[in-house]
Amino acid sequence: MNDLTSLARLDAVAQAELHARGEVSADELFDACIARIEALNPLLRAVVTVTRERPRQTRPGPLSGVPFLVKDAIAWPGMRWSMGSRLFAGNVAAQQTPYAKRLVEAGLVCVGKSATSELGLLASTETLLEGATHNPWDLARSAAGSSGGSAAAVAAGLVPLAQANDGGGSIRMPASACGVFGFKPSRGRTMPAIMARSDFADMTSEHCISRSVRDSALFLAITEDRSNGTPIGFVRDPIARKLRVATWTQTMLGEEPDAAVRRAYDEAVALLGELGHVVEPIAPPTFEGPGLADAFFVVAGAAVSGIVDAIDRTRGEPVQERELEPFTWALVDAFLARGPDALARARAAFAQAVRVYHEATRGYDVVLTPTLATEPWHLGHLSPLLGREELVRRTGRAVGYTPIHNIAGCPAMSVPLHFQDGGLPIGMHFSAAPGNDARLLGLAYQLEAARPWKDRWPPYSIPALF
Repeated sequence: MNDLTSLARLDAVAQAELHARGEVSADELFDACIARIEALNPLLRAVVTVTRERPRQTRPGPLSGVPFLVKDAIAWPGMRWSMGSRLFAGNVAAQQTPYAKRLVEAGLVCVGKSATSELGLLASTETLLEGATHNPWDLARSAAGSSGGSAAAVAAGLVPLAQANDGGGSIRMPASACGVFGFKPSRGRTMPAIMARSDFADMTSEHCISRSVRDSALFLAITEDRSNGTPIGFVRDPIARKLRVATWTQTMLGEEPDAAVRRAYDEAVALLGELGHVVEPIAPPTFEGPGLADAFFVVAGAAVSGIVDAIDRTRGEPVQERELEPFTWALVDAFLARGPDALARARAAFAQAVRVYHEATRGYDVVLTPTLATEPWHLGHLSPLLGREELVRRTGRAVGYTPIHNIAGCPAMSVPLHFQDGGLPIGMHFSAAPGNDARLLGLAYQLEAARPWKDRWPPYSIPALF
């Protein structure tokens, strides 16, 4: 049971069960995972750091011995922590965060770091430091971002699950593009993984990308902040009641999705009806779209500006132009040009958007939209070398559904319900009011049973190639 393909087909829970029964050792799980990465990562570029050192001791826990990846946006002791940026290319983390400690205590074994866009800013994982991460469904296309490395690695069977985080859709968008499951917890649901604070960090949720719903649900139970309200624990079962589902297709900028996405959406609406849920098309929230998008990038620019200021204060020379990508510098420049009240205006725009969103969705259990407005885009379409205005315009077209849930602190998920005849996946997006994570996971189990996706492997994956 330690050959490449057999273990690659198993989710994390199944691998842990094999290990618990003594049918496979932690070393065998580790070695098989490294072999899969060595076989396919040169093609995909999903993994940017690999450890060759087997764990000295595997902790007993619910996922004991299971190999996984950590997104290179967060620290893991002893591993390079570049955040996809040349500025931090030689950075090695020393500290163990409370979040990382929980994962170790669960028995998980970190085999490396997954690729991210620079500082998690872009919706495509292609950087001047690491190169481009390829989508295993079509190597000419992006795995999306910023957690594109995690999504591509899971979709290709390199690891059963990979840690990821989401500040505007960075779990859900690559999950949709790569045909896997991506869940974003409510704000404050999990232990903190990043110690530095900013408005952008406060919008960011830590979790994972997985092939199975149960892996995601268990990962959430492991990482929950048990001091912050009532924990939900390990959600194990499909939802048992009828849901009232609000739905629309218009993006935050008032645009409609591509025809292929609309077809996938129509199928999802029909499926919810078959499952007994009540789906009600409603008028979309009336956001001031361009202003809201601008506020989002102001908040991102403020976070990067804070990083640059901190580096400038702690070393002999200021951050150099060559150390950050052109788009990253453009965000800083745009933020500084807005004046001292830029962040306050962005916060006000966010508060207004949250009021509008909650008013539009009040009384509904779940909200359904597409995850992305377009099919997975080709590499270069969201390159960090593009001019700021063009890159913001292209991002706004594709990424029109997910950011509001970070702003409002809602749980949300992308579910791989549709695969086109040509193979490209299209995820559907479900969200709920803050705190209703268990409801979404229960719905996810139900959708997974109705439209199983676990045996859908992309052409550039371990099960398809070996």
